[in-house]
Amino acid sequence: MNKTAPRILVVEGRFYEDIGDALLEGAVRVLDAAGATYETIRVPGALEIPAAIAMALDAERADGTRRFDGYVALGCVIRGETTHYDYVCIESARGLQTLAIEHALPVANGILTCENREQALDRARIDKRDKGGDAAKACLDMIDLKASFGSSRP
Repeated sequence: MNKTAPRILVVEGRFYEDIGDALLEGAVRVLDAAGATYETIRVPGALEIPAAIAMALDAERADGTRRFDGYVALGCVIRGETTHYDYVCIESARGLQTLAIEHALPVANGILTCENREQALDRARIDKRDKGGDAAKACLDMIDLKASFGSSRP
């Protein structure tokens, strides 16, 4: 198992700032409790999250360092009147899953896909469903799983 504190990159889509803040609060609480170190970056919305993780991964490869052990994606997509919702939900999830599989990365998807604002807040708040905390825990669990296989793949 990994004996050093896990290093996490949290990427937060800020399209719904208050929901993002609530998700981040839950994630930070879990990461702090686990003794993890983390950096947080903000991007405009859910579609930009996989690209930001890919950029971080490319920067790691370019300088030869392993800066992060895992990645937590946080954001929210709320259904509107057009099919844009469907594309954003599908493509952001696909992007994260592609990164996880192709690069053997611990990536946790904490992007909420909700019908309305009330539903999103219920899922984001730490005193409710705490999906940000759940995503951070999933990331930490996947880091442990990867370590149990003895994987050192960058």
